[in-house]
Amino acid sequence: MKTLSLALLPLLLAAPSAHAAADPYAARIAKILKATPLIDGHNDWPEALTDKMKDARWTMDLRHLDPGQFHTDIERLRAGQVGGQFWSVWVSADLPELQQVQDTLEQIDLAHSFARRYPNDFAFVTTAAQARAAHKAGQIASMIGVEGGGQIDGSLAVLRAYHDLGASYLTLTHSRTIAWADSATDNPQHDGLTPFGESVVTELNRLGMLVDLSHVSEATMLDALRVSKAPVIFSHSSARAICNTPRNVSDAVLKQVAANGGVVMVNYAPQYVSEARRIWSANRSAEMARYNAPPFGGLYIGDPEGAKKALAEWEKANPEPVVTLSEVADHIDHIAKVAGVDHVGLGSDFDGVGSLPQGLSGVQTYPALLAELMRRGWSDKDIAKLAGDNVLRVMAAAEKVAAQMQATPAT
Repeated sequence: MKTLSLALLPLLLAAPSAHAAADPYAARIAKILKATPLIDGHNDWPEALTDKMKDARWTMDLRHLDPGQFHTDIERLRAGQVGGQFWSVWVSADLPELQQVQDTLEQIDLAHSFARRYPNDFAFVTTAAQARAAHKAGQIASMIGVEGGGQIDGSLAVLRAYHDLGASYLTLTHSRTIAWADSATDNPQHDGLTPFGESVVTELNRLGMLVDLSHVSEATMLDALRVSKAPVIFSHSSARAICNTPRNVSDAVLKQVAANGGVVMVNYAPQYVSEARRIWSANRSAEMARYNAPPFGGLYIGDPEGAKKALAEWEKANPEPVVTLSEVADHIDHIAKVAGVDHVGLGSDFDGVGSLPQGLSGVQTYPALLAELMRRGWSDKDIAKLAGDNVLRVMAAAEKVAAQMQATPAT
């Protein structure tokens, strides 16, 4: 027996114990994400690299970056089992629009450079079939979203140029109302879209580019949904019924998105996830204005150290509410309940926000969010829809509409 026990010892040591059993959610998630690419609708990595690394962005090693500076790098994308990513090319809406065009072109080139420099990790794609093929080949399908209508400088020719450079969607506005569309976070001027704004939506349909309604006013959302012949997306927005900001999507619009066949890709930004966090942020901004209100009314005008100390005391008395992964899952659940599970996706806004919910610190954390939904009873089929099948369906539908419209002359 002693000899037999010694002979079996290596096998016994190698065998997993009950305590070391594989996480059932991890195994299910790995199986799903092997078959279906997990696709995030919005990641600002190109802009973050541009802002923080300047010219070094073209040559620096992107495999492992400081998590304190970036939410994204290649190692963490792989750990998060990411199968596809829409890279946002964002420039400030406060810039002159011609300058926005130049800066957009530079960021498009940067997004292309990911696949040029790391062909084993990234493949640049523009169609749903290409995205699935890249994922099957073990690459991360890389796509581009232009995040602001001001970035076309009022020109359909510029829009077509972006399409020819591989852009897959246009966000109709960013933070500012523009000449042809109202923003959610600026004073309205047009009650939605102007006639030219409607022509932008039609041209996006003709090109096969997705109409992105994140950042736009509700009137703009409804106008675009009325005009668009193809399903729309919200690349990074959440549920307004849970967090009452105009950056989120109301239940009334969610029902219209379902009728349109589109998808709302849930944002992780704390101020769009948590109502308590949204109110806290507004109150903090009000305190800052009270301390520094120009030209005469601020309590600490001319005393920046006094203002800094007063703000620190206010923050101590009014701590920032903690926002969690579970609250992001609440938004996903709500959108699935109101619009249907076919109309919800993931749009993190990684590298475009200053803080993130606990448990969602970077691109490596997608499996944790999917596991939370599994704990809530989500089926593997529905997890696959959320992860990537829904947005791929929308892409394929937009491609079909474009093929039908190709005989329509460009404006």
